[in-house]
Amino acid sequence: MNRYKGSIRSATVAANSTTAAVGIWTLTEAMQGKQASAWPGYTTPTVDYLVVAGGGGGGGTQSSAEKGGGGGGAGGYLTSTGFSITPNSSITVTVGGGGNGGSAAQLGSSGNNSVFSSITSSGGGGGGGGYASSGPATQRNGAAGGSSGGAGGGQGVSNSPSPAGQGNIGGASTADPSGGGGGGGASAAGSAIATASGGNGGNGSASSISGSSVTYAGGGGGGRYFAGGGTAGTGGTGGGGAGASNPGTASTGGGGGGAQGGATAGGNGGSGIVIIAYLNRYQDLTSVSAGLTCNGSAGNSVPDTVSRPGYKVYKFTAGTGSIVF
Repeated sequence: MNRYKGSIRSATVAANSTTAAVGIWTLTEAMQGKQASAWPGYTTPTVDYLVVAGGGGGGGTQSSAEKGGGGGGAGGYLTSTGFSITPNSSITVTVGGGGNGGSAAQLGSSGNNSVFSSITSSGGGGGGGGYASSGPATQRNGAAGGSSGGAGGGQGVSNSPSPAGQGNIGGASTADPSGGGGGGGASAAGSAIATASGGNGGNGSASSISGSSVTYAGGGGGGRYFAGGGTAGTGGTGGGGAGASNPGTASTGGGGGGAQGGATAGGNGGSGIVIIAYLNRYQDLTSVSAGLTCNGSAGNSVPDTVSRPGYKVYKFTAGTGSIVF
């Protein structure tokens, strides 16, 4: 008979386990088990994630009588549970910024990608520019993205989302003159438009990863045809900016609103967000790069354990860097 860790007396050594610690363990033995990643609750968890990219900027307009600019598309929206983590590995996290609104009659800039490990959400497409007369399709049509931007007024179209599966297409402009189409959102396409009013942005999708239901990735509303009256399109739920150059909401990936005349720029897209959550029996993150804003401060590795009972939640709202479990 021999004595093994856990005060177990046996002819053979007891097998280490990550789910149970049979016997009576000294503090030293428990510490050694943790260092060997063979202690219950100490192994690397599987993770729930939400990765939302930056929203696209709304399209600009050329003059006070101009057709409406298209709404910016929402940033790509990806979420899942049970994502496996490699122990002690350095994992990249990037929060994509929103795209700038297009200047006079110009296509809005697309948003920037957000990244968590191997998961990449694509920035929302920029909204098409509004023209007093037919402009080049490269500026009039809504750009592809996680969700694509709405078309600028004057029979513009919207490109399909790219890659597929992260959002929806923006609305077309089916008459000339007209307002701009609404930007696509995570759960719905932007509204096409054939009148002086702007199309509404597509609605976003809700997530409860942080403990309460929050909607992200709404499309921007199209700007109205200024000389023809009408009303600006509404922003989609989840941070989409309304037409008349309203910006998308920060940390939602919402698209910016299209402009509505007066040689104005479209609204900027909202920045994205990355959220991870895992069971609270596992250890805190070992480190968070200073370049990442996590739970409200740079380089913070202290989890939120209140908002979602039983879980540790890390909410990244700006920057790029690495985290280590």
